[in-house]
Amino acid sequence: MPELERLAAHHAPAVLRFERENRAYFARYVPDRGDDFFTAYAARHAALLDEQERGTCHFHVLVGDHGAVLGRFNLVDVAGGSAELGYRVAERAAGRGLASEGVRRVCELARTEYGLRRLVASAALANPASLGVLRRAGFVPDGSVSDCEVELDGEPGLRHVLDLRAPYAAASP
Repeated sequence: MPELERLAAHHAPAVLRFERENRAYFARYVPDRGDDFFTAYAARHAALLDEQERGTCHFHVLVGDHGAVLGRFNLVDVAGGSAELGYRVAERAAGRGLASEGVRRVCELARTEYGLRRLVASAALANPASLGVLRRAGFVPDGSVSDCEVELDGEPGLRHVLDLRAPYAAASP
């Protein structure tokens, strides 16, 4: 099984390769990051590490054979015991349970290592695989249907929450 590692400086080349190789695939489900993301990646990576050092975010990479990044699992906007979860998995790794496993692992880290009590995550309705990952991890819609509806770059989506103080519900992948 690939290892979930906290983002470090040495991951920069592999993360950039991961983002480039999967750019078109990711753009099917989430907004494209734009050309500047790729041309200025070294500075972006350094900024992420700075945010992580300050404790406002916790970034993780799922690393496979030969150091290849297979996924990213991030906790952002950490404040007041809460954070927002975001993740993406390489096209070549999709459908193998790696997103579910990575989300499960980062949720456990959120609870045990980072002392978080609540996570929020949103997924587009057009991305049922991502919605399934959240639900398998124990996330539930955030309130009534109208309360949890969100717009993700013009597309309808659903906001979910996970109470990390409750018995962990995502025991099975």
